[in-house]
Amino acid sequence: MEIFDSLIQGFAVALTFQNLGLALLGCFLGTIIGAMPGLGPSNGVAILIPLAFSLGLPATPALILLTSVYYGAMYGGRISSILLNIPGDEPALMTTLDGYPMAKQGRAGEALALSGLASFVGSFVATIGVALFAPLLVKLALLFGPAEYFALFTLAFATLGGVSSKNQAKAAMAAALGLGIAMIGIDGSTGAQRFTFGEIHLLDGIDFLVAIVGLFAISEVLLFMEHKGVDSSIGTKLDRITIPLATLKRSIGAMARGTGIGFVAGVLPGAGASLGSFVAYTVEKRVSDRDGTFGKGDVRGLAAPEAGNNASAGGALIPMLSLGVPGSGTTAVLLAMLLTLNITPGPLLFTKNPDVVWGLIAALFIANFMLLLMNIPLVGLFARVLQVPARILMPAVAMISFVGIYGISGSTFELLLMVGFGVAGYVLRKLEVPLVPVILGILLGNQMEDNLRRALQISNGDWGILWASPLAIGLWTFAIVGFVAPMIVGRLVRPRVPAALAETADPD
Repeated sequence: MEIFDSLIQGFAVALTFQNLGLALLGCFLGTIIGAMPGLGPSNGVAILIPLAFSLGLPATPALILLTSVYYGAMYGGRISSILLNIPGDEPALMTTLDGYPMAKQGRAGEALALSGLASFVGSFVATIGVALFAPLLVKLALLFGPAEYFALFTLAFATLGGVSSKNQAKAAMAAALGLGIAMIGIDGSTGAQRFTFGEIHLLDGIDFLVAIVGLFAISEVLLFMEHKGVDSSIGTKLDRITIPLATLKRSIGAMARGTGIGFVAGVLPGAGASLGSFVAYTVEKRVSDRDGTFGKGDVRGLAAPEAGNNASAGGALIPMLSLGVPGSGTTAVLLAMLLTLNITPGPLLFTKNPDVVWGLIAALFIANFMLLLMNIPLVGLFARVLQVPARILMPAVAMISFVGIYGISGSTFELLLMVGFGVAGYVLRKLEVPLVPVILGILLGNQMEDNLRRALQISNGDWGILWASPLAIGLWTFAIVGFVAPMIVGRLVRPRVPAALAETADPD
């Protein structure tokens, strides 16, 4: 009953004209961003954070806008996957396996409608999971002391590379780079200057938003410039956008299984939507593919990964809200936004800022219905977005980034720093070094250091306190397994994806 009372309060917050409008705007922009190949939810949220701050939005409306963008981008990733065989983002990769063959068979409208419905099922069930399980995880979080939080942060760094990372060493290097950047500024304990090199602007450290917008948005602009802004176009005509009843009946089981698998993958730190989508497809193929139709336009092969990756998006919000540890790259960006607003996610968030949490959860329920209603009748409009020339899109992204950061800080130094992070992000992406661990290091570095110092003060300098409790031992164990396992699992998983894509590629 307590959860229902909190949800009622949340809907009272969400059902205002401003918040409904922001949810609708976020869903619309998110779907467009998701449809653009290469951008994805992390870049989309990072690009729009300056917009949220330049509008002067309070915490709850800003979070509603950006999480609606997050959900919308997860929906939108399927559009280019189905129509062009180009995934909008990494989780949408599995959608191409059966979605694109359906489009080539003249069933593009059916594929888009079914994927929209599967996305709705996955997101809606995951949002219910956030409402039910996030408060329960808060009770567990109250058992955490400084040593346990230090181990938890280590777990986040160890697992963030995930199965999708090609090189765990590069992920570890990226995390170390982020931690080093977090050390810039004045030491809170001793008052000593660290890595400022006499620059007065660095005394307060590096602003999260400057680093995030530079690493994601500006580096994306530089990559587009390198590729000379090659335009996209759609060569597939849309038929009538409906779902036959037989198709719906056939895909219900696939949606249910994909949702369950994706939700669990989202809650696990470092697993994320990519693993959820892949496992959902793999399991569904083993369960249902008795006639060898998967990869040839089977509706179950489309419904399962779409439900899986959208359920993962919702599940990843649980550790972010309850423990302050992001479950995915996009939730790491959302975490930065909350910290900038002086709101610290974690066990006390549900008691100190219940309007933020429950207003967000209620808004996500509303956003899911908005996305369902928007993505089926307006899918033709979103499909045309793929024809926007990069020479128009990328200058707009750069303009939003510069205006937003200057509007927040009013400092030209911050703009130069953002450009510097953009160049660094471009170089890191060319070297295939993941950017999310860098961001996580900047976000959590100071908290990690503070908890380590507190733990050592409590134990009079005895490092054994870091693994003295059963909970800490369990977290260290998961951290070690989480860092090592992707090296083994990734070698088995990654080669199968190109092979599966090759099987379904157009022979012409």
